[in-house]
Amino acid sequence: MVTVLRAQGFRVVIYVNDHDPAHVHVFGDGEAKINLLGINGSPMLIWADGMSRGEIRRAMRIVTEEQAALLAQWEKIHG
Repeated sequence: MVTVLRAQGFRVVIYVNDHDPAHVHVFGDGEAKINLLGINGSPMLIWADGMSRGEIRRAMRIVTEEQAALLAQWEKIHG
């Protein structure tokens, strides 16, 4: 597990031995798994556990704002 971003109380990680599609796990009070390239090319929530709706919105906003950098990190880790 590699922490690739810390922002607004969240820790965004990419697991080294993970699978496609490119995605991140966001940890706050709970955890959310977010696909970096959803159907329309924007990040898409896959699931969330233990996060409020407000936390999910904040996590999605962060991942959307940092999408290009997170995709670059995914490619760096997974080749």
